[in-house]
Amino acid sequence: MDAASHEEWPVARLARVSHVSEAHFARSFKDAFGVPPHRYLLTRRIERATALLRETDLPIIDIAFQTGWKSLGTFGRTFRDVTNESPSEFRARQRAAMHALEWVPACFLSAAHRPDLTIAVSEKRRREAEAINAPTQTGSPEHTG
Repeated sequence: MDAASHEEWPVARLARVSHVSEAHFARSFKDAFGVPPHRYLLTRRIERATALLRETDLPIIDIAFQTGWKSLGTFGRTFRDVTNESPSEFRARQRAAMHALEWVPACFLSAAHRPDLTIAVSEKRRREAEAINAPTQTGSPEHTG
């Protein structure tokens, strides 16, 4: 599905390719990926469409067809439902953001996109484990008498 997200991938086809029943495939897919196959495919199509809108000057209708939609209307409606903006609004916002970044030095952009690794991952995990395993304090000590 990832390599050919523009194609139709009904559960029957996916099950046939996987050599299992449709019910078993749908259940196993959702267990493995956390979403049903259709929603996974929709996500891949939207990701591809956003990349094409951001990185190319292709007409929106071409992007819709290249990413698997049969009509521009369905593409636009689905895109808006998922991203809260139309494909043309998304493209305009992305282009404006790219132009704004042209004035920012590359070293600042690199630093902004760098993961925040101020401590080693193993050290972070050790600290989290200590916090979980640490005894909780109840305030005042109990008095026996």
